[in-house]
Amino acid sequence: MLEDAKKIKKDVELNDEVIFPLESKEDYGRIAAQTAKQVIIQRIREAERTSIINEYETKEKEIVVGIVQKIERGNVYVDFNRATGILPAEEQIPGEFFQRGQRVRAYLYSVEDTQRGINLRLSRTHPKFIEKLFAIEAPEVENGTVEIKSIAREAGARSKIAVHSNDEHIDPVGSCVGQKGTRVNTITQELLGEKIDIIPWSEDPKQFVSNSLSPAKIISIEMDEKEHKATIEVANDQLSLAIGKGGQNVRLAAKLTGWRIDIKGNTKEITSTDGEKVEVKEEE
Repeated sequence: MLEDAKKIKKDVELNDEVIFPLESKEDYGRIAAQTAKQVIIQRIREAERTSIINEYETKEKEIVVGIVQKIERGNVYVDFNRATGILPAEEQIPGEFFQRGQRVRAYLYSVEDTQRGINLRLSRTHPKFIEKLFAIEAPEVENGTVEIKSIAREAGARSKIAVHSNDEHIDPVGSCVGQKGTRVNTITQELLGEKIDIIPWSEDPKQFVSNSLSPAKIISIEMDEKEHKATIEVANDQLSLAIGKGGQNVRLAAKLTGWRIDIKGNTKEITSTDGEKVEVKEEE
């Protein structure tokens, strides 16, 4: 090896550094360059993919804002610059209409890393979408002074939310409603006119169930702990209000509280066994 080195540099000694030009081999150079390019591109893609996943995982379970890119088969594709979100038809509020270039807010409920790419799953019907909207509009919700304990929602039509504050000086309902209804009205507009009932949560199930039927006025309420059922009596002129159109009010109240609710009037009994079925019976 030393003899070979002396052919390049006559006075070279052991452990000396020798610099010499590499013989040009066209095939070797081309293959090496292609391989290096492929490796570099792959590494860049992997780094970009990891960066995008990390970025949007921090936004998961939060509201994100993007621009409508395209609409295919009812599904809305939303551009977020570095990634594309999908707002499926079933996650859209009934009656919503989107067009390209439109700004849209949605709840990012899942970040999926698939072989085909990164999928950002969006929703505007998720109950948490309402909770996050209140966090934006009401600082008391954002900082935890007011807590949203439960939500029952029928997207585009009506929702009920139960709110509570450990600070006795804070009105949780008023904090969410806002001065002259400004806060809740802003959210209602975002949700295409969806009506939102804001009620005070109570650790007393009897009081909570009673509150949940707002705006109906309750005469009496009996709680069956074993059957997890509440039997409520209202005045006859309050029956339709307590039940709601198509049973919506009592259905949402049952979802909100987790209790089966039966409503009785002087001449009729309206039974909601699971928040889905409503029956009307004439009393004998």
